[in-house]
Order: sequence, then C-alpha cells, then structure tokens
Amino acid sequence: MNKSFISITCAVSCSFLWGTAFIAQDTGMDYIGPWTFSAARLILGFFALLPFFFIFEFKKIKKLKLNFKVIFFYMFLLGFFLASGNIFQQISLIYTDVANSAVFTVLYVIIVPVLAYFFFSKKIHKSVWPAVFLCLLGGLLLSELDNYRVRLGDSLVIVGAFFWALHIVYVSKFLKIFNFPITIAAFQCLIAAILSTIPAVSIEFVSFKLLTLEARELIYAGVLSSGIAFLLQIIALQHLSPAPAAIIFSLEGVFASIAAWLLLDQYLNEFKVLGIIIILSAVIFSQLAPIYGKKIYGRN
Repeated sequence: MNKSFISITCAVSCSFLWGTAFIAQDTGMDYIGPWTFSAARLILGFFALLPFFFIFEFKKIKKLKLNFKVIFFYMFLLGFFLASGNIFQQISLIYTDVANSAVFTVLYVIIVPVLAYFFFSKKIHKSVWPAVFLCLLGGLLLSELDNYRVRLGDSLVIVGAFFWALHIVYVSKFLKIFNFPITIAAFQCLIAAILSTIPAVSIEFVSFKLLTLEARELIYAGVLSSGIAFLLQIIALQHLSPAPAAIIFSLEGVFASIAAWLLLDQYLNEFKVLGIIIILSAVIFSQLAPIYGKKIYGRN
C-alpha cells in the first residue's frame, strides 16, 4: 500500500479523534470539574503511551549518555504548556460551544510563525499577515459579541491556542537534541497530569466514584485522543511534509463542529459557518502560499 496514502489516512484519523474528543470534553464535566477532567485525561494518555515507550524507545535511551538536567527542563516546559493548553480549552467549554473552542484552537497553526517572528527573530512568509487578518474576521463572525459568556469562553481558548503554539515550537527544539517522540509524548502527559492534579485536589471535589461516572468520556479523550492520536500523528509525519499535515490536522475544527451539531444539537447559523470557513481558509492559505511561491519562483 502507498506510504503517502497510509500517512494521509493516519493524519485524517488523528484529526477525527482530536475533533470528536471535544464532545467527550464537553459532556465529561457533568460530575467532575475541568481540572479533574484534564488531570485524569492526561494520566490516561500517559498510561496509553507507556507500553509503546517500553517497546520502541526504552532500550535505545538506556544506551545513551544524556544530560538529564536539559532533558528534564524541556520535559517540564512541555508538560507545563500541555497542561495550560488543555485547561484553557477545557474551561472554555463551560462558556462557549464546541465549534468555537475547536476552531479557535486551530489558530495555533498561524500563531506558531508569529511567535517565531517576534520571539526568535525568524523570517516568516508574508502570507501569515493576511491570514491573521482573516482569522480575526472569522473570529468576529464565529463569536457572539453580545454574549459575555461566549466571549469569555472564546477568549480562554485563544489564550490556550498560544500555549499549544509554544508547545509545538519547543517540541521541535527538543526533538533536535532528544529524538524520541513517544518518550516525549508519554512523559509530558505525566508532568502535565501532575501539574493539573494540584489545583484539581485544591479547588475541586475529586472522587473515584465520580470519575467512573465519566469513564467513557475520559477514556475517549485520554486513551484515544491523547494516546492513540499522537501515535497516528507520528506515523503521518513520517511521509507528509509539515504544510499539508498542518492543513489535515486543522480539520479537527470541522470534525468537532459537525459532531457537536449532530450529537449535541449545537446549531451553527450562517454567520458561524462563514466564520469557520474563513478561519480554516486562512490556515490553509498560510500553509500553501509559501509552497506555491517556491514553485513559481524556483526557490528551494
């Protein structure tokens, strides 16, 4: 079977799991709070990835002489970004619809080059700036400006998108010195779970009985979305270049919106649909324009 076809299938499957996990996140707070849900989801993601860590990477890591201070620093940083992105996204679902939370999360694709430009002085393609403007326009259509609760939820998820963007930036840096993606995925989940557990036990009522009432939602969001989806992402990226991969992964906003409409009756009016289309178009444009420019002008 064609390797590209397998990679595309894995990328779409990953995007589907990420998108539909928003339903589990939204319905998984009937009996537990957002911090508890995030902590439980992340610890399940850790245990889901742990067998793959021992099978594929543990023996290789044992043979290496590593600077554990640097490894721990990056792992803690990634865990912090992961925990922050998760909790802002999770709390946003208390105030706003699944479609809004999912689509605004996708903004990390555009935020990454903007952060690289301002904080790391890296050149970015000029297509990013009109894409940012289009995202602002789409955001105005998608959000309900006269509804304070929705505006609050949308604002929270946009803050979370910055943490997702920082997470991607530092994952790429970490992989250059420690190229063990399953290990990174597993132990960043563990650290993020620990960081989320501290406020969970401090401000929320944590009970095993209540956790079992949300078992299906936690398993879906933890094992499938945080665990299996990451492995699918790794397989996809082996034979897909970053731009088309980012476009496919951004489809999680579409899958989430459709799932919320069908399963939660979260109706999308014409303005929200237009906002979603504009934001996703901006994301696709920001990824395709640099490639098109290289082909036209013969740049490498």
